[in-house]
Amino acid sequence: MSYSTLAKIERGAIKAPSIFTIEKIADALGVSLDQLIGSDNTTKLSKARHLSKSGVSFVYFDINGCLVRFYHRAVTEIARDSGQPMDVVESILWHYDDQVCKGLISLEEFNKAFADKLKFPGLRWQDYYLKNVESMPGMDKLVSWVASLYGIGLLSNIMPGLIKSMLQQKSIPTIAYDTIVDSSEVHAIKPEAKIFEAATERAKCDKSEILLIDDDRTNLMAADAFGWKVFWFDDYRPEESIVRIREMLQPQEQNISISDLSSSSLPRIFETLPR
Repeated sequence: MSYSTLAKIERGAIKAPSIFTIEKIADALGVSLDQLIGSDNTTKLSKARHLSKSGVSFVYFDINGCLVRFYHRAVTEIARDSGQPMDVVESILWHYDDQVCKGLISLEEFNKAFADKLKFPGLRWQDYYLKNVESMPGMDKLVSWVASLYGIGLLSNIMPGLIKSMLQQKSIPTIAYDTIVDSSEVHAIKPEAKIFEAATERAKCDKSEILLIDDDRTNLMAADAFGWKVFWFDDYRPEESIVRIREMLQPQEQNISISDLSSSSLPRIFETLPR
């Protein structure tokens, strides 16, 4: 987009930019169209959704173990810095994890309880977590590809504020998600039915068209029982999982845009066309 076009939109000279222009701005800002225009009506301006050969029109990605990895290193560092055994640190973490991920206690309350139990004043879990998470290789391109064809969202059991922080530090793909289902905001965690109900409503499609990509088999079994399609992501072999996801999500009709093709590929394409 040219600078002059953007400047005209900002000062109001262009009062009704095209949907294509709005999408470009939303993509650049890493927000959804709904967030950009400040509207609750996501159906008017949302992109047209394809239907995959497997019957999927909306894809939810889990975060830990799918979009990021090595978050468990945070426990190792806390054990080292606090002088406590790792099993003690893990035991305390999992004791409070469901409560904070459901938003029943705040992150500040969790940090205080965690610090008190470890006798490690000033402990901030989010600092250790954000320092140690790494983007899952290849997922940035996969997520962008999925978003170009289908509705897309995040569905994560996670502590308050961490998704926003990961988007800011670009640990997870910064695309315009149609919705983000944060367990701490909906006060439910996977595998509870309540979180799948909330996510289905936000996806704005039949639950049989929703795919959950997750590394936790318990969550996948619950989603499957709820009527969703599921895919187990192997975080030890992300490349293999990515290939299989692409195969699963091939659209029913593969439309080829000439502008997306390199000049070297055009002769091969044209050779296949009827004369």
